[in-house]
Amino acid sequence: MDWKLLASTFTAIFIAELGDKTQLAALSFSAGSSSKWTVFLGSALALVCSSAIAVAGGEAVSRLVSPIWLRRIAGVVFVVMGILFLARKPS
Repeated sequence: MDWKLLASTFTAIFIAELGDKTQLAALSFSAGSSSKWTVFLGSALALVCSSAIAVAGGEAVSRLVSPIWLRRIAGVVFVVMGILFLARKPS
């Protein structure tokens, strides 16, 4: 097992998920429920399933596009999204 890849993936996903709408939805369900473990298992299973789809998609795309180009494209997309986010007018 590639422990460095495991750690970097965990760190990136953990930080990305903090305070996002998925976490807020889990918080909301948990606050209105008497079964906290059911909410935890449901949200954990949903994250595992969406991650499995992303990994399968990444594997399929990597067969067609070089990993270096995937990183470059992802970098450009993130930069463009950041610029658009910063440039938009507040509502």
